Amino acid sequence: MSEALNSLATYLRETKGALFAEATIAFGDLTLTTTGENIVALLTFLRDDARCGFVNIIDVCGVDYPARAERFDVVYHLLSPKQNLRIRVKVATSEEEPVPSICGVFPGADWFEREAYDMYGILFTGHPDLRRILTDYGFEGYPLRKDFPLTGYVEVRYNDEAKRVVYEPVELKQEFRNFDFLSPWEGTDYVLPGDEKAK
Repeated sequence: MSEALNSLATYLRETKGALFAEATIAFGDLTLTTTGENIVALLTFLRDDARCGFVNIIDVCGVDYPARAERFDVVYHLLSPKQNLRIRVKVATSEEEPVPSICGVFPGADWFEREAYDMYGILFTGHPDLRRILTDYGFEGYPLRKDFPLTGYVEVRYNDEAKRVVYEPVELKQEFRNFDFLSPWEGTDYVLPGDEKAK
């Protein structure tokens, strides 16, 4: 498998090396790192080239790195049934910088890009219908961003008296507890009152 991936990486560097910045092999997949300007041309080549044959798009997903200037990675997963190989193509982008849509290359990417928009707020230019797909249309925020609160902002429930779904602010029944140790098995690094003999 790694011989086939090394051979493919060499072939891609020789033919279309200008379209990507880096090619690495990790976890049994070849990963190409490119830019938003080159993503459509690179994916078109990977699909149409006879040696590559990556005709199936498996997924388009987002990854959030809040500490980076280009906060998000858009990751495209492709499959070549002819070669029985997978390839991963990554594009780094920020909150304001949109990524070109690949719906013209892979029509199946439509809902994948909508999901990345809905969960992370990643914008795609040229998308035929970029709107929320998993959350409610009135939903505020992007739930898979690392800075999104775990409890969310609103609670949704069915009100039997009003016979409709209602939105309410999140109400926690218990105060937030800050545990001062890593796990219940390690315990604290100080002696609790009444536990002097345990030390």
